[in-house]
Amino acid sequence: MATAPAAEPAAAAPKGGGSKKLIIILAAVLVLVLVGGGAAFMLLKKKPVEEGEDGEAVEAPVKPKAHAKPDHPPTFVPLDPFTVNLADKDVDRFAQVGVTLQVEDPKFADQIKAYMPAIRSNVLMVLSHKTAADLLTREGKEKLAKEIMRESVRPMGIELDDEDEEAADAPKKKKKKKKAAVESPVTQVLFSNFIVQ
Repeated sequence: MATAPAAEPAAAAPKGGGSKKLIIILAAVLVLVLVGGGAAFMLLKKKPVEEGEDGEAVEAPVKPKAHAKPDHPPTFVPLDPFTVNLADKDVDRFAQVGVTLQVEDPKFADQIKAYMPAIRSNVLMVLSHKTAADLLTREGKEKLAKEIMRESVRPMGIELDDEDEEAADAPKKKKKKKKAAVESPVTQVLFSNFIVQ
């Protein structure tokens, strides 16, 4: 008879207790997933590390990437085509290049149009110092696009760093302080035509 009363309290337990335990377990799993996701996000967002001159680890500056804003498409500013004699010494060669600048802010596009004579002059100077060999490779075109981006904002007082020149001069200069990176309002240089003859 001693075993019969013990079975009665177990049968008297509320039937809803199982669902409360399930809710608690689901809440605990949800918290663990959120904490794990947050930790993964923080680890993936960690700044890359470069080795300094003394062998010490130095955080590399993270360049902000231009993202398209969903509320409006980018603005394109086409420049009149450039026809220029190239710097080849053996043969007379020329290039005809069509350039379009992509900007995120339509107000900046108006500002570019106001400075167009100075921008065209700068781009012509860059093109006239190139040889056909410089312009025929993909790397040469990418380098030209970076130079055009730098020269297209210079008349407005915006100075962009030339990474290639800094990398070449790095062994010569020992103690150079890094400037804060300036983000270009021109997000991309697009070529609409590219003829080298």
